[in-house]
Amino acid sequence: MRRAQGIRTVALLEAAKGVVVLLTGFGLFALLHRNVQVFAEELVRHSHLNPAAHMPRVFIDYAGHLDDAGLMQLAFAAIAYSSVRLVEAYGLWFERAWGEGVAAFSGAIYLPFELRELFIKPGLLTFCLLLINLAIVLFMIDSLRRRRSAPPPR
Repeated sequence: MRRAQGIRTVALLEAAKGVVVLLTGFGLFALLHRNVQVFAEELVRHSHLNPAAHMPRVFIDYAGHLDDAGLMQLAFAAIAYSSVRLVEAYGLWFERAWGEGVAAFSGAIYLPFELRELFIKPGLLTFCLLLINLAIVLFMIDSLRRRRSAPPPR
């Protein structure tokens, strides 16, 4: 019972990530034929960030170089990424072995990057995200191992 709850919790997390990125992808389509740099500047101001600070400046400068083709590429990449997340969530929700495998693999892909980030800029948030992702990967591997060692249903 606990394993199923854990898998469903991860499924909800993956579905939420998929929906957020999907909405972002569709939002990028709304920026077609608009001045994206002006939009980025408004977003930074609305977020009460200092536009002269390093990260907001990088964001604004990048937005200034985006044309419609670049926006389309970003939008389609977001839709592709969200599709993977939503398919993974489906597989997890219905306790499919392939869903657990996708979750373990997709989570494991990020581990080296998260470790690198922890060594470059150690922080509590970075450490917590690494631990959460590692726990999910290990949980999925354990779930797959238990599934394989379980007797076949009759």
